[in-house]
Amino acid sequence: MTGAAIHQRCWNHDTREAVCRCPECGRTYCRECVSEHESRLLCAACLAAASRLARPKGARMRKLLPAAMALGGVLFAWIFFYTAGEGLIVFSQRMEQSLWQNR
Repeated sequence: MTGAAIHQRCWNHDTREAVCRCPECGRTYCRECVSEHESRLLCAACLAAASRLARPKGARMRKLLPAAMALGGVLFAWIFFYTAGEGLIVFSQRMEQSLWQNR
């Protein structure tokens, strides 16, 4: 190895020795400036770009999920109570008819 390759400096910190090269941008960084992502050491900028690209496609739909669940719960409660009310009306009408027939 050449002397320049051994004594490379961090892109962000001039006083620190570089320990790795980011495979995305090709710059050299110290230990504090890199993070492991999918078995690779990436700098902060490349890591942010990789995480934006790796965002699942359904992330927008997940934001609507709580509202959809709340709306579904309200709809279910309305149907349940409407049906229960109609059932009580029918039950009370039958009880009333049976009382009038027994007189």
